Amino acid sequence: MRLRNRHEVEKPAIIIIPMIDIMFFLLVFFMMSTLYMVNLKTVDVNMPQAAHADTKLKVTYVVTMKKDGSLWLEDKSITEADLLQRAAGEQRKNPQFTVVVRADQTLDYGMVLGLLDKLKGAGVSKVGLAADAAGGSR
Repeated sequence: MRLRNRHEVEKPAIIIIPMIDIMFFLLVFFMMSTLYMVNLKTVDVNMPQAAHADTKLKVTYVVTMKKDGSLWLEDKSITEADLLQRAAGEQRKNPQFTVVVRADQTLDYGMVLGLLDKLKGAGVSKVGLAADAAGGSR
């Protein structure tokens, strides 16, 4: 006993709309997740907040000063002498060389100023201080 006719077999339909929805969801997910990966190559530090902090994307060196006074270049520990030597070498190669210092907000002001002064003494002309963006403006 045959229930179906062989010639009346329906072709399977490919519904593409749900697949497009899933692809857009994955695209948005990866775009949003990469936005949070910007600070992966830095050491976590409690920086002060500033309402009018600017974001600069063309930074050559990101130097972090932790509470204990230790220096970190990107995500690697570095001595002050090595940092100054490398910064002076980079400044000679690239006149647009920039250093941004991320310092803990509880760190002594004199330590931060001392590092900035030594960087200027090594010939680095473009030095900036990093801050977390505050919620609102005055």
